Amino acid sequence: MRRDIQLNEQAFSSKEVAEEVGIATPTVRKYGQILEKNGYEFLKDGDRRIFVQSDIGALIALRDTDKPLDDTAKDLVYQQKERLEGSNEIEIAIPDTYENSLHDPNQIKEVLTFLVKELAATREMNIQLTNDMAQLKITVSRLQQDHHVISSSIGNSAQKTNAKIEKLTEQQNTNYEALLQLEKQKSELLQNEIQNMRNEQKKEWNSQSDFNKRLEEAIQKPKGNWGGLFSIFRK
Repeated sequence: MRRDIQLNEQAFSSKEVAEEVGIATPTVRKYGQILEKNGYEFLKDGDRRIFVQSDIGALIALRDTDKPLDDTAKDLVYQQKERLEGSNEIEIAIPDTYENSLHDPNQIKEVLTFLVKELAATREMNIQLTNDMAQLKITVSRLQQDHHVISSSIGNSAQKTNAKIEKLTEQQNTNYEALLQLEKQKSELLQNEIQNMRNEQKKEWNSQSDFNKRLEEAIQKPKGNWGGLFSIFRK
């Protein structure tokens, strides 16, 4: 239990500490968690930390340190333990811890002032959260619209690409059929030419064979019959 608190010492909220130290409210919570992790004691109202002047000094030390935050936090915890060991137990006046018999007007005024500040801080935080939520909804809506536009663009692009691929495939198939038909025609023409050449060659062979036969017959006739031999060449 904290025993280094002065009677009626002023308490501060996280927002007030953030303004006093010159850091963001989330940073106050971060520093508080680091201090507690290393053994530092805070006054608490439920789960909410109550800051006093010595706590503000600890936060400033964390803000300005050049060492790792955990090392500085350990030093601060050691200093706090020294203060606690040399102090008598004195309770601080904070909300919900006043005795029912409290009638001091100054103390009541301090409590009311504290509550008003906390209420104002809470109201401001609620307004900020509301604004943040509204901004978040706008951002989400824009992201959804962008996603829809991107999805539509991708879909249209895919359709166009598929159409181009189908067209190219159809053209390729048409060209292939045309080339196949042309090759077939060329093959038929070539076969016809070959057949014609064979027919001509066959005619030549037949003619040569007939000539050779007649020449042989003419040679076998009597030698005096040279007229028959020369008649072969006139045919």
